[in-house]
Amino acid sequence: MATLKAGDLSPDFILDDAEGKPWRLFDNAGKWRVLYFYPRDNTSGCTTEAKDFTNLANEFESVGAVVIGVSADSSASHQKFIKKHDLKLTLLSDPEHRVLESYGVWQKKKMAGREYMGIVRSTFLIGPDGVIKKIWPKVSVKGHAEQVFQDLVDHVSADQS
Repeated sequence: MATLKAGDLSPDFILDDAEGKPWRLFDNAGKWRVLYFYPRDNTSGCTTEAKDFTNLANEFESVGAVVIGVSADSSASHQKFIKKHDLKLTLLSDPEHRVLESYGVWQKKKMAGREYMGIVRSTFLIGPDGVIKKIWPKVSVKGHAEQVFQDLVDHVSADQS
């Protein structure tokens, strides 16, 4: 399992988006990227998180950032999720867990005394240079999108000064 930290170069990857088209992280070089990993489409926490990021989509765009969500769900599942909740995000499918593992978010979890492998909700702020600027591990959904946006604005301001 990867252990990434702020200051590391983000691992590049290509995954299919909700339309089944390949999407590459480094094709967005020169932009700020908010890469968030979430457990499953259409669950309450994941829906809230996606809607919160969608509600701030114009703000993220105004500072030159793209928001990308990744889960192990299929492209078809993402397409339904986007349509059902009118999401303004790029959602990527990683059913083989390659990217999830390279970012260290595919981990052993416990619930009701049962152990299983799953996605630990996490967010990575990646600078225009491809370097990870900040990581939010084990995210609590409430207020998270707003916090990410505020931290992004702080990083953009620091880069410009």
